[in-house]
Amino acid sequence: MAENIMLDLRNIHKSFFIGTPNEFEVLHGLNFTVNKGEFVSIVGQSGSGKSTLMNIIGALDRPTAGEYSLDGIDIEKAKDHELSALRNKKIGFVFQTYNLIARTSALKNVELPMMYAGMGRAERTERAKMLLEQVEMTDRMMHKPDELSGGQKQRVAIARAMANDPAIILADEPTGALDSATGRLIMDIFHRLHEEQGKTIVLITHSPELSQETQRIITLKDGNIIGESTGNWNGLKEKEGA
Repeated sequence: MAENIMLDLRNIHKSFFIGTPNEFEVLHGLNFTVNKGEFVSIVGQSGSGKSTLMNIIGALDRPTAGEYSLDGIDIEKAKDHELSALRNKKIGFVFQTYNLIARTSALKNVELPMMYAGMGRAERTERAKMLLEQVEMTDRMMHKPDELSGGQKQRVAIARAMANDPAIILADEPTGALDSATGRLIMDIFHRLHEEQGKTIVLITHSPELSQETQRIITLKDGNIIGESTGNWNGLKEKEGA
């Protein structure tokens, strides 16, 4: 695999078994790559297979058939405990529903992945504060999730996703539960992570408009890739510079 490729998916199939011998195939032989430092969107309506594909990309599930490598690691050959460590180190997840731990502060939520990675308390606290500052949440770091707005929760979730300096950020409908103004703020944070830190970002969305903010758009329908196109990322950059 070329050194600049972050994700390499070849002939990916995924089936679910509904009783015996009933088999329902959701993904039908998908092929695509994502380069390091690329901002890519995977767009499709409900039932297109994008959630199933997201689980495979995030090493939360394995394909029924096909080959998948993440940053040079063959996912099919990895044992379950190795996949768990890989998810914690290599992938930063951002979900529509935030998935924050309700009983603890924003600061502790961001520290959690670093604790699992074995980082010392002082070091992880210092890094968590720095990450919360990057998403403009310094003044709310000691607040619990139920004391935060939706946009504030998502900013904490992004900071948590960056905790272990992941190779890739995987964002599943990150603005889906937010109003348009707050969603704009969240997308601006993703753009900064991509442009200033060179992060590889894969955005899963049902929104064609949101997908236009990325460099490349992969469109799914009924478990098939029906098209790849260039987003309006360069146009947005030119508009900002005008």
